[in-house]
Amino acid sequence: MAKAVVFGYHDVGVRCLGALLEARVEVPLVITHRDDPQERIWFASVAERARSKGIDTLLDPNIDAVLPRLRALAPDFIFSFYYRRMLPPEVLATARRGAYNMHGSLLPKYRGRAPVNWAVLHGEPRIGMTLHRMVKSADAGAVVDQDGVDIGPRDTAEQAFRKVLPCARRVLARQIDALLAGTAKETPQDESQVTYFGGRKPEDGRIAWTRTSAQIFNLIRAVTDPYPGAFTDVGGARLMVWWVEPDSAAAKGRKGKPGEILAVAPLVVATGDGALELSRVEWRNAPAPGLRVGQVI
Repeated sequence: MAKAVVFGYHDVGVRCLGALLEARVEVPLVITHRDDPQERIWFASVAERARSKGIDTLLDPNIDAVLPRLRALAPDFIFSFYYRRMLPPEVLATARRGAYNMHGSLLPKYRGRAPVNWAVLHGEPRIGMTLHRMVKSADAGAVVDQDGVDIGPRDTAEQAFRKVLPCARRVLARQIDALLAGTAKETPQDESQVTYFGGRKPEDGRIAWTRTSAQIFNLIRAVTDPYPGAFTDVGGARLMVWWVEPDSAAAKGRKGKPGEILAVAPLVVATGDGALELSRVEWRNAPAPGLRVGQVI
């Protein structure tokens, strides 16, 4: 029986761990993250799933401290399923038959962090999951398999993630027998097609009204609930913009200085090439200020 150590988190971690167990891969150890109390947890727990199966589970261990245990286990494979940290070469080297990662994009596009959010932000019509060999550089190893799904122009990042999630399990299930048999084919990535994006911070949700309506709309749907959200500051108050309507009757054909309030009820704000109706908003940090037509925010 093949033996694998799993580094995992999120729904992808839960589903892919399940696929390994269904394939009768022995998983003696799962390493996962503690949930961040500052983060809205809207996804399933790898720790709960692993413990329900009687698997020894470590939460955010010091990697140097866990190395002796990994070497003693001498796993055939290491799998990383949406684990949020890079695994150093010393960890990868403990896997006798290879270390593999499930990445949330159609590599070589969108290497790095938060690939689904970045893809939505850039208006991509299709996203996917890629199983690839782990190497020293992030998401740069040869591709074993990938699968994609179309997403809609109004899908939020969460909706896009829900659509692409089945691709992760499908890819792993499709390749697990070949991996175990040592016959899985690996294709080097085309480095000329690489794009890379780093992690996103709440501040990255600040709206630049000089951008086009489409760009602002894509930002909002990429970071709306359950993510930290898009925002603009008005004096000491912060206006969280959870949704906009780019083609509403109130906004259609309207123009002004970027950030100019064109209507108050409904709230319509000018962009770099038109206007957007802010259909779901929330005031934070201070009471809602009085807004007036012609005011620039």
